[in-house]
Amino acid sequence: MQTTNATRWMRSPEILNKLIFRRIMPLLIAAYVMAFIDRTNIGMAKDRLEIDLGISATAYGVGAGLFFLTYALSEIPSNLIMHKVGARFWIMRIMITWGILSACMALVQGEWSFYILRMLLGIAEAGLFPGVIYFITQWFVVKDRARANGLFLLGVALANVIGAPLSGLLLTMDGVGGLHGWQWMFIIEGLPACFLAIAVWKILPNKPTEAKFLTQAEAEDLEARIAAEEIAGAQAAGNSKLLHVLKDKQILLVVAIYFSHQIAVYALSFFLPSIIGTYGELSTIQIGLLTSIPWVFSAAGALLIPKLATNGSRSRIVASATMTGIVAGFTLGALGGPVLGLIGFSLAAFNFFALQPILFTYPATRLSGATLAGGIAFVNTVGLFGGFLGPYIMGLMEEATGSKMSGLWFIVAICAVGALLTLKLKQGTEDPAKAAVSGH
Repeated sequence: MQTTNATRWMRSPEILNKLIFRRIMPLLIAAYVMAFIDRTNIGMAKDRLEIDLGISATAYGVGAGLFFLTYALSEIPSNLIMHKVGARFWIMRIMITWGILSACMALVQGEWSFYILRMLLGIAEAGLFPGVIYFITQWFVVKDRARANGLFLLGVALANVIGAPLSGLLLTMDGVGGLHGWQWMFIIEGLPACFLAIAVWKILPNKPTEAKFLTQAEAEDLEARIAAEEIAGAQAAGNSKLLHVLKDKQILLVVAIYFSHQIAVYALSFFLPSIIGTYGELSTIQIGLLTSIPWVFSAAGALLIPKLATNGSRSRIVASATMTGIVAGFTLGALGGPVLGLIGFSLAAFNFFALQPILFTYPATRLSGATLAGGIAFVNTVGLFGGFLGPYIMGLMEEATGSKMSGLWFIVAICAVGALLTLKLKQGTEDPAKAAVSGH
């Protein structure tokens, strides 16, 4: 029996779903691993940048956050371009430009060059995350998207598990070839993205009907089912234009929750190494290894929790529980010493990527087509301003108080508000009288 696209033979939805996971998710996860390492490795270099270049804690926080301003402002245009030119080409372009610019961070001479390169890196990487989230909506039906999103976000956890110890090791190359250790870190961790971009161009299909591992019947059936879900969800929510996104209270609610979530994620990403550095006399390798511990738990959360969110009511319950877990984790991190503090940060990290993939299932139940592409980018754009605010406030409060822990209470307060907002979440598919996708 032939299994080419020319045949009409079809496998069961369960087998087909597993096949798609195996064929496209590892490449997407690998891309996000590299992206997140290149985005956050300055956390390991923070103290060295202060010593070697005189970059203060506040300036570091501003530079860390400026990435997200330019990233956020470029998100919607990037996602709309990807909708037109296809994921394969656009993801390849993103990876090549961010890889080169990340390596160029080795050229930083002071605060202003630090700011400029961080802003350029934000522009280069813009569109990767919402682009892949939109790409996933073209391959998986509603009930499977939270799991697919969770696997993709596993890349963030893996990036920190791998990246922190690797960065700590590279920092020990100080003086090799006349370069600082942090310069070697940026170069060695940045350039591999350019090579992975070639694999994306050669392997990643834009949509099911372009996939050689699916038959024509399978691809057409999958695209038809996904299109029917999107149309039904958008009609139920009354969203057919991008302007409608700005008026949809549920999507605005997701934006607000995601904003608080991103403040927490990036405050921990950029400042955890320096917080751990206060626990005692530790080498850069030891700091890197300890920094990776919470992200092991975040990987477990991404694998175990999102698959429980199979419908609207379960999604709301899981979202509320995970946001509450983030609040509890940061509270314990602020109050505890080295042991309890690390346990608290691990609890918070466990919930990071248990929550985020669930939040991004909401737009896909209320939007379709180009409006869906723009809507996902809008959620990520506004939410990512939290990626600027979190590091900025952490750096500002550290410099004002002399304590690296002082900014954690700001994170706790913001996330507590986010936890309350999760109680109001509602998917577009929750009314079976209006949305045909409720059956999924």
